[in-house]
Amino acid sequence: MIPGLSDILELLEEVAPSRLAEPWDNPGLQVGSYTQSIKKIYAALDATPESLQSARINDAQLLLTHHPLIFKPISRLDRDVFPGNTILEAGKRDIAIVAAHTNLDVAVGGINDILADLLGLERVEVLQEMEGFEGVGLGRVGDLKNSRAVPELLEDLKRILDVDQLRVVGKTDQKVRRIAVVGGSGASLSSLASQKGSDMLLTRDVGYHHAVEAQLLGIVLIDGGHFHTEKAAFTVFAKRFGEMIRARGWECLVEVDDEECDPVSFS
Repeated sequence: MIPGLSDILELLEEVAPSRLAEPWDNPGLQVGSYTQSIKKIYAALDATPESLQSARINDAQLLLTHHPLIFKPISRLDRDVFPGNTILEAGKRDIAIVAAHTNLDVAVGGINDILADLLGLERVEVLQEMEGFEGVGLGRVGDLKNSRAVPELLEDLKRILDVDQLRVVGKTDQKVRRIAVVGGSGASLSSLASQKGSDMLLTRDVGYHHAVEAQLLGIVLIDGGHFHTEKAAFTVFAKRFGEMIRARGWECLVEVDDEECDPVSFS
């Protein structure tokens, strides 16, 4: 069976229910028709003209992204300006666009759980639970099998996240056993991570005042970058989503955009 877009959306809703999203967020269908047949899904972090072009070249009918293309109501569509150019081109090419954002961050098996898996954490629990949802919430905290020196762990993180450098706050001449991860802007959770016994917090978008707080708490704070922390986890999610699709007997492939690059560079 070749699934329709409505089938894909129903499966995505099972994995990352839209009710878990932040009030300001806009997950789900961005562009497209529920009746479209989907033979191939192309997964990218963002719905940009470049990722849409790659989806078209790879003969995909759906561009699945982490970040929504549309956050606020749009008063006009300008073909020469983003996001109008992407929306109009997607419509012209019959390529649907769907996003799974903060709902995927907090869901069981979502971005935070995947980050914990990538780090090899054991006895994982939710860092900040959402009221009324068991096992759901922002961030995860767990233990390494064995304590590790910070410099050694940093090299592993660079490999996992595919980065050349990391922003680090705190003393690196210590051993780390318990680690918190937040696949979002989680530096404000340093205090909670410390309360739960964490020696280290991996997150992104660390501001100056959050760095000062983490330093005073004595916790090692790692900024893995917005793009790389999410790209590493979303790539794993896309592959797992493809396995879920195959388990249902649907004739639909999932391909990941490996050419997508961080819009921020260092010079």
